[in-house]
Amino acid sequence: MFSLSLYSIDGWTKRWVQSKHQSDYGKFQLTAGKFYQDKERDKGLQTSEDAKFYALSTRFKPFSNVNETLVVQFSVKHEQGIDCGGGYVKLFPATLNQEDMHSESQYYIMFGPDICGFGNNRLQVILYHQGKYHENNKTLKCRINKDTHLYTLILRPNATYEVKIDNEKVTTGGLEDDWDFLPPRKIKDPYARKPRKWDERQQIEDPEDKKPEDWEDSEFIPDPEAKKPDDWNEAMDGVWEGPLIPNVKYKGQWKPRIIDNPNYQGEWIHPEIDNPKYKPDPTLCHYYNISVLGLDLWQVKSGSIFDNFLLTNDEEFAEEVGNMTWGLRKDVEQQWRELYEEMEKKKEAEEAKKKREKERARKEDIWGLDEEDEEDNEEDSEEEPDAGPKQEDSAKRASLGKKDVRFDQKDEL
Repeated sequence: MFSLSLYSIDGWTKRWVQSKHQSDYGKFQLTAGKFYQDKERDKGLQTSEDAKFYALSTRFKPFSNVNETLVVQFSVKHEQGIDCGGGYVKLFPATLNQEDMHSESQYYIMFGPDICGFGNNRLQVILYHQGKYHENNKTLKCRINKDTHLYTLILRPNATYEVKIDNEKVTTGGLEDDWDFLPPRKIKDPYARKPRKWDERQQIEDPEDKKPEDWEDSEFIPDPEAKKPDDWNEAMDGVWEGPLIPNVKYKGQWKPRIIDNPNYQGEWIHPEIDNPKYKPDPTLCHYYNISVLGLDLWQVKSGSIFDNFLLTNDEEFAEEVGNMTWGLRKDVEQQWRELYEEMEKKKEAEEAKKKREKERARKEDIWGLDEEDEEDNEEDSEEEPDAGPKQEDSAKRASLGKKDVRFDQKDEL
């Protein structure tokens, strides 16, 4: 079994390389964010600047997944409420120049959330094969809330795959079936044609149904009581036509009844033949020198935290690692996030209330006396800073309790 655990702990700047391809890349910082279970253990790499490209990578000893299962796993928390940006990782070959890494650098695998706008939240699984990048044909959705989520991609040597979110399977299948790596196995017979007499009509009009003789299908009829004026001159006025009145016997347009078509043959299906251009490829997604994991992203609103990077060939081990990292933090983190958001809402409500009261007082204070009092109060508040909010914040965090969670972080790079 091989396992590479790329944890985001202190000293990360020695193992991760910032690209210099362009000078204005966004910076990462090491933090657990605003809500977490353990402030130190839950630290991760966080994007810190809005509307920036990011290019950061770490190198490890090259390995191959030929005849081996490959598991790519990591966690990401979009605590900023991401609106447009990437949350994925890329695996690169050993030939990558890390200091020149950019969005056009060749990679093997791109996997993770990709969000841009409401409803456009995809879980990208892009694989490299014979000089081209291929997207998964399925529409996979990622998580878009503010909690940490665990993403797992499994590529097996029998050319099958599996994707999991939070250690729960979301899709599985064959590489040939769900990516357009190869020409299709079957194609439509180019010489086959639908017979001209092929009847695809499920229902038809009854040919034996006849319109009743007394059926009135004229909506208007000439008024039988109308008389041509005595002074009507057809030579000058033309042929006289009486006015029309609604037909009281009108029944609408007659249509024959519909019956099942006795000659119905079903929908004609174009026959298929073996595709002469198709050839199976036993080397699908065989990568021989995987050596770099990178974060090559664009984010409009920064704040995403990446953590718990894992590359292994053991599916059970990956699931265990997920349970011992993301699994132990998720409940406490969610509780703290909900508490944090509740406190923020109260704070915003109080500030809005103070602003309204201030505006109302200003309108009522025609002499400007309250403004002088406010200036004096501001000077006093600067001399005596209030430590209350910090104490309240610490007390509420303590109420969540602490769990003693330990995980042996091996193979740190």
